[in-house]
Amino acid sequence: MSVRTLRACMVCSVVQPATKFTREGCPNCEEFLELRGSQDAISDCTSSVFEGLITMADPGLSWVAKWQRLQGYVPGTYAVKVVGVLPEDYIAAAENAGIKYIPRDGSGTADEQ
Repeated sequence: MSVRTLRACMVCSVVQPATKFTREGCPNCEEFLELRGSQDAISDCTSSVFEGLITMADPGLSWVAKWQRLQGYVPGTYAVKVVGVLPEDYIAAAENAGIKYIPRDGSGTADEQ
């Protein structure tokens, strides 16, 4: 697997190959992002530009999961920072699903957490 094919979700920061986003969607955000089978949605909601990788086996017990706001997500590999701007309609979809969207690029403040 080439690093160049990896993408990170702009909502939860999970990292996986673009083909897996196409085939299965996002394991945490599929309910409201609807990435499965949609190249446009994958392009809008994921980024190939990200920094650092965290692999979590037990997000409920991990201090890193708490620090990165990843509690409640599935075990897997996550980016520390994801560069990109999530379109407003996807932000609204996340908020309608009860998810408070905080940008994963480090621009969110501590008050937003």
